[in-house]
Amino acid sequence: MYSLLLALIYLAFISLGLPDSLLGSGWPAMHEDLGVPVSYMGIVSMVISACTIVSSLCSDALTRKLGTRTVTVVSVFLTAGALLGFSFANAFWMLILIAIPYGLGAGAIDAALNNYVALHYKAKHMSWLHCFWGVGTIVSPFVMGYALSHSVWNDGYRIVGWIQLGIALLLLMTLPVWKVNKPLAEQKQAHVGLLGALKIKGVPFLLIGFLAYCAAEATAMGWASTYFAEAKGVPAEQAAQLASLFYIGITVSRFVSGFVSDRLGDRRMILIGAGILLVGIVLLFVPVGGALSIAAFVVIGFGCGPIYPCIIHSTPSNFGAENSGAIIGIQMASAYVGSTFFPPLFGLLGNAVGFEIMPVYLLVFVALMLVMTECTFRITRRARTLPASE
Repeated sequence: MYSLLLALIYLAFISLGLPDSLLGSGWPAMHEDLGVPVSYMGIVSMVISACTIVSSLCSDALTRKLGTRTVTVVSVFLTAGALLGFSFANAFWMLILIAIPYGLGAGAIDAALNNYVALHYKAKHMSWLHCFWGVGTIVSPFVMGYALSHSVWNDGYRIVGWIQLGIALLLLMTLPVWKVNKPLAEQKQAHVGLLGALKIKGVPFLLIGFLAYCAAEATAMGWASTYFAEAKGVPAEQAAQLASLFYIGITVSRFVSGFVSDRLGDRRMILIGAGILLVGIVLLFVPVGGALSIAAFVVIGFGCGPIYPCIIHSTPSNFGAENSGAIIGIQMASAYVGSTFFPPLFGLLGNAVGFEIMPVYLLVFVALMLVMTECTFRITRRARTLPASE
């Protein structure tokens, strides 16, 4: 039962990753079909992100009231319905309307499952959980590519929507399996609220560090192809293909990290990942193109791999299992703020001063992440040891 539940959680995270790369891969055809400028993809993304932030902040209250299994199943059904809704859209306003339930479902499942795994499973399972998210993001562009080559973009959403619906039905039929972990700490979650969580020592540092990491990750992920084309002179078609290097690096890294994270611990894995990430950024400073630039993005992705899951997994041990639900919900919100607003800022800077600024931009956020996460670990360690010494 324990292993079956873990498999179901992995499957749920594939369902979370499936839609994440679908909009970007289908938009070149979608915006022409809908008769809107290519820049309008940002509007859809912003609506999804705004709703995701709202549901992340509400996830603690929802999980305490309904339980993780119910929130997960309802959220997957919600995203499945939204994806099928996208497949029938024939006007831009319909995309905006349907983006609302999609964002609400994605944020709730993200926060609820991250907290559940952090409470009930070892660090390796958190790494593999996010590895399966990467699997979902890799699959969707192939589905959309198949749809565009054989029919229209709507079919790409329809195929992924039916897959998502199948996952939701499987989760619904296996609801009793979730009872295997019922006696554990999730049932003792405290209701600290947003303001209460922010008052806990170390939480503000954690949120800033997590926001900084997600800003760097999303910038590298979203602007890789533009960087190759504008800064390294790579042809546009090849640059688009090279953008997948980051996804490959981060997915492989999370798979590998699962084998060593329990032995090394969350804090050490974050430092190792940051070290590898810094090596990749340094490679971008070298003023040549070709293989070195390609290697840089693989290394950057590989370095990013363990950081996100290990920051999440360390939350219960740093702040107590009773507070983790509220804090992880806020963490998810800060993650979406970082990944939503700072990549567009890089785009503005790139247009103004040149996209060669990417390594500097990434370096600023990685340095901020390192300082803030180290402050978090030191503050929480001191808070845990002070009562014993008094």
